[in-house]
Amino acid sequence: MPRDDRDLFIAATNGHVIAIDNVSSLPPWLSDTLCRLATGGGFATRQLYTDQDEVLLDVMRPIVLTGIEDVVTRGDLADRSILVRLDPISEEQRRPEREIWVQFEATRPRILGALLDAMTHGLRRLPTTRLDRLPRMADFAVWVTACEGAFWEPGTFLSGYSGNRAEMDETVIEADAVAIAVRSLIADRSIWTGTAQDLLTALIEIVGELTAKWKTWPRTPRALSGRLRRAAPNLRRVGISIAFGERSARERPITITADRRRIRPSRPSSPSSAERTAGIGDDGRLTDDGTDATTVIDTVMRDSAKPGVDDGRDGNDGRMHPISGTDQETVEWTL
Repeated sequence: MPRDDRDLFIAATNGHVIAIDNVSSLPPWLSDTLCRLATGGGFATRQLYTDQDEVLLDVMRPIVLTGIEDVVTRGDLADRSILVRLDPISEEQRRPEREIWVQFEATRPRILGALLDAMTHGLRRLPTTRLDRLPRMADFAVWVTACEGAFWEPGTFLSGYSGNRAEMDETVIEADAVAIAVRSLIADRSIWTGTAQDLLTALIEIVGELTAKWKTWPRTPRALSGRLRRAAPNLRRVGISIAFGERSARERPITITADRRRIRPSRPSSPSSAERTAGIGDDGRLTDDGTDATTVIDTVMRDSAKPGVDDGRDGNDGRMHPISGTDQETVEWTL
């Protein structure tokens, strides 16, 4: 895990791939910097042993993050990522590393040949490949769509990619106490309108005074507006739109609308610990079994406030071998 932006950009300059193994959580600064690396960004620093000379590092790199938990919890990085959940490997299926490398070396020529086949197919198709709608990683989506004909039926990639992005949206929402509260607020209505102060009061009524005292909960209307803007893209894709009106008399109205035709239920598989504690139903709303939204958001915020949450690493049980893998690992591929 890099210590700061400078270490990360130097590592990116000297390597073709940034790989960070066994990640428990990502501090906000690292999540933002990984976004810059994924789509291209620069970093200026003073050259060592000089007072005036400056070095500009300008790089764009693919990134691999491995971990047991869902470590990508901010919307901008999630929108640049592909989530891969690996199946557990039973003790009967595990093999020595030496045996795995022997098999890999025997298979390597066919792997390379398949990649080259896909690349040549993509180069032929790329000039005529057009997509009706472009995701944030537009060039990546066009390129893989051009290549997919080498192995898959047309449309296979975009179908899988859309499903992956939907799962990432749910991950981001479940990790954000404000997004969970907004989803609960709009659960039984189609529209809500008011100021940021009105919304903060309404959300505190949902989550309770105890949760509102957590360090990560926004304390002011301005802080809440910032959190809403960050959560808005992910909420919009699950059918909840947030619009900020024109400021008048020192107040800016906020309108939250729910499109019932587009609202997706929360993912039914692999519920988080917060979901299991609160009993979220298959329709994505909180059930009335005696647990309200306070429990969900309290669990999310308590987990985020644990000591050492930004250290980024688990114990040795979370280590993943690059070939053999291990139980219940999650791999975040940032394109």
